[in-house]
Amino acid sequence: MGLQTQLRRAIAVFRFAALGYPVLLGAFAFEALVRPVAAALLVVVLAGWTAVVSYRYTRKGYEELVVYADLAVTALAVAVSAWALSVSDGPVPISLGPWLAGVVLAWGAAWGRRSGAVAGGVIAVFGMVFRGGIGENTVNEAALLVLTGFTVGHLVRLGVEAEERTRRATERTAAAKERERLARDIHDSVLQVLALVQRRGNEIGGEAAELGRLAGRQEEALRALISSAAYQHPLDGRRDLRELVGRHAGESVTVAAPATPVRLPAATAREVAAAVASAVDNVREHCPDGTRVWLLVEDDGEAVTVSVRDDGPGIAPGRLAEAAAEGRLGVAQSIEGRVRELGGTVTVVSGPGAGTEVEMRVPRPRTEGDADGDAHRGR
Repeated sequence: MGLQTQLRRAIAVFRFAALGYPVLLGAFAFEALVRPVAAALLVVVLAGWTAVVSYRYTRKGYEELVVYADLAVTALAVAVSAWALSVSDGPVPISLGPWLAGVVLAWGAAWGRRSGAVAGGVIAVFGMVFRGGIGENTVNEAALLVLTGFTVGHLVRLGVEAEERTRRATERTAAAKERERLARDIHDSVLQVLALVQRRGNEIGGEAAELGRLAGRQEEALRALISSAAYQHPLDGRRDLRELVGRHAGESVTVAAPATPVRLPAATAREVAAAVASAVDNVREHCPDGTRVWLLVEDDGEAVTVSVRDDGPGIAPGRLAEAAAEGRLGVAQSIEGRVRELGGTVTVVSGPGAGTEVEMRVPRPRTEGDADGDAHRGR
């Protein structure tokens, strides 16, 4: 049961208990009431409305139309009570007292501290207008209502945020335990099988040796995956670009990256990694076997730069434009298109016999971080 559900039920109990205040005062001052029948009818109507609105809040939550109607009915009740609860021997009608705070609590719980304070102010103004103007009683009542709405709204916001953080921590803990279990299962089964295939393939030789080599590469990739921060912390919305780019490391690919994580929003990191993969694939597709590739990751705080350089034959002047005109859009879309959508730039430096360097620079998003949003609307 969430905090909001418990709070709605608590407010419902409070409203029914608070209704006893005007009932008891009216009973003690029954003989002094100018309109006892109207007073009794008013109490019946207030009890009925309290039952209806409490049921809707408890079962349906804070529906916008019902919340506004609750404020309107309460304000109308203040105006009517000035007539129905007037006494013959007193200048001020009997107050509805704590019952008025019910709608203020509902507004604060539903929409936050500002809305709670506004609801308290509206009810306070109606009290001043219909119950004798600005006086000690009405001013004190106004201060209590406004402060109640503001305080409850603030406490509810803090409670909901704490509840959300607790929920996320619980999810992370459960996910971590499940990942640990999967990692053990993978280690005891898949990794051992891949290691066996690699060893036996090397012993047999021939085509089996190639199969063993591929199994060895998959074993290394799988071990890197289950030990990576992205696998261990999948719910923080961030990825270490070094890990994504580092998967290309091998006999012909050298990766150089900072010693500290290069963390980007997951979507941004995936797009940059996809552009890097496309650049590496271009080298493998268009360059001779044995071409060396160097990947360099740089992070200057404001932006992240990834350079893909090879010692291949290079690209002839105008060849990229010709490829784009022919419909071969590997560089134009897979690399430049991805980086451009992230607000970055791509620079290609190449020449016949001089190799090729593709530099991708992507600015860090300004909203980067793991901030928790408000768990409810603020008004």
